[in-house]
Amino acid sequence: MLIFSISGCFGSGGEPIPDLASVTGVVTLDGAPLDGAKIIFEPQQVTDNARRRASSATTESDGSYTLEYNSEASGATPGTHKVLIIKMPDDPEQAGEQLVPAKYNDKTELTAEVKEGDNTFNFDLKSK
Repeated sequence: MLIFSISGCFGSGGEPIPDLASVTGVVTLDGAPLDGAKIIFEPQQVTDNARRRASSATTESDGSYTLEYNSEASGATPGTHKVLIIKMPDDPEQAGEQLVPAKYNDKTELTAEVKEGDNTFNFDLKSK
């Protein structure tokens, strides 16, 4: 019986899943929903001499997202996160180009403080 209760605390590959908080929101670019963008929350705290795993999501057609910790768990670890938003063009000839300014991805200025429970973070990005 104890083995079953312990195994429920682990994700794929036997990795323990930490306490997670629900994170949802909407991403817009110049006021319009940003569809198909990758949003990543990178924890800034270090635990047990290692960084925690980032959580991510892909925005829906209305710009909404729900973060996933891994394939088996939704949410993000509580604490301060650096937020990256990446949107690549669908056209293969534009491969490697970003459709949002670097201040939201490579040189992100975005942060979020995830608290226990439900969190909503909306990001209204500006192209200029």
